[in-house]
This record gives sequence, structure tokens and C-alpha cells, in this order.
Amino acid sequence: MGKVSLKVTIAGRSYPLNIKESEKDGVIAAVSDINKSIENLKKNYAVKDPQDLIAMTALQLVMKSDSNAKSVSIDKSGNSMDAIEKALADLSKKLDIE
Repeated sequence: MGKVSLKVTIAGRSYPLNIKESEKDGVIAAVSDINKSIENLKKNYAVKDPQDLIAMTALQLVMKSDSNAKSVSIDKSGNSMDAIEKALADLSKKLDIE
């Protein structure tokens, strides 16, 4: 697959990207998640500086990613399906809260 040029906007600022065509949907989804998180922070906190909002969003997304990665890891007893089911249940609960 080839490369594509894509212009994304995060917190009102445009960023040109050159990415693999296969990554386009993932990048668009990630940008959407980032912008939603920024808007959520704007609504819930008295933070106005876009750089602060981006930093707080980055922290939240990394924390979620780390939490999900730990939940999905296979336990030493070999109960991989139990670990996956628990991770999916935890993720479902988190999504219901947000």
C-alpha cells in the first residue's frame, strides 16, 4: 500500500501527515478521540490554554492505554480467556461511565 497525505486538526490546529494508506482510518479515529477528550476537559475544568488541554488529554489516553494493556496481559496460570473476558468487562464499564 502507498502513502497518503492527510491534514488533521487537533484543538483547532492543523497538522499535515504522511501516513500509510492502511493507517488512515486509525489516525482519523484517534484524532476524533483526542478532540472529544479535549472538549470534555474544557467542559469539566476551568482550563483554557489549548496546550494544557492537549497535555491533560495525552496523560488520560496513556493512562487508559496502560490500564488496558495490563488488563489484557495473559496471567501465568494460562487462563488467557479469563483475562480477555475480564479486560472486555472492565473496558465496557469504563465506556459506560464516560
